Amino acid sequence: MSVILKEVLEIEKTILRNLYSLYLHDLSKFTSMIDIGVDGSFEYESLDKFWDIDGLSPYFIILDGSIIGFILLLERPFLTKENDLGINDFFILNKYKGKGLAAKAAVKLFEEKQGHYFVMQVIENKRAVSFWKKLYQELNIEINERQELIDDEQCLIQTFKI
Repeated sequence: MSVILKEVLEIEKTILRNLYSLYLHDLSKFTSMIDIGVDGSFEYESLDKFWDIDGLSPYFIILDGSIIGFILLLERPFLTKENDLGINDFFILNKYKGKGLAAKAAVKLFEEKQGHYFVMQVIENKRAVSFWKKLYQELNIEINERQELIDDEQCLIQTFKI
């Protein structure tokens, strides 16, 4: 099974918007900051800015020609501090979870984009925390980790160099 990353084009915005709604639905279990909209969807208000602001880089995760998720990568010039890259959002459809595909997507990203990274998870999202810790161990990535309160949510932040 071959996993590739493909930069999301602005004409593919609707597909990404639909995937973001699913992602935010999943995250709503772990945070009080995410609620369903009056239209019955979970909306990411800043999605339209992805194509207007340099350094906001959405990628589809594609398996054998089908979109199975996405990554929102933060890059320079959007990032201005010590990190070159940040994985802001990372989503795999439930059907594909637990098959090693998210790890393959992360490895593909690390191969294509090298530098100082940060990754953040809401501590209550134990599956995400476990995924990242396992990935760091499997890839022998040395991390610095700290806890921080962000938007009233306790988060883990890992920084590392690829």
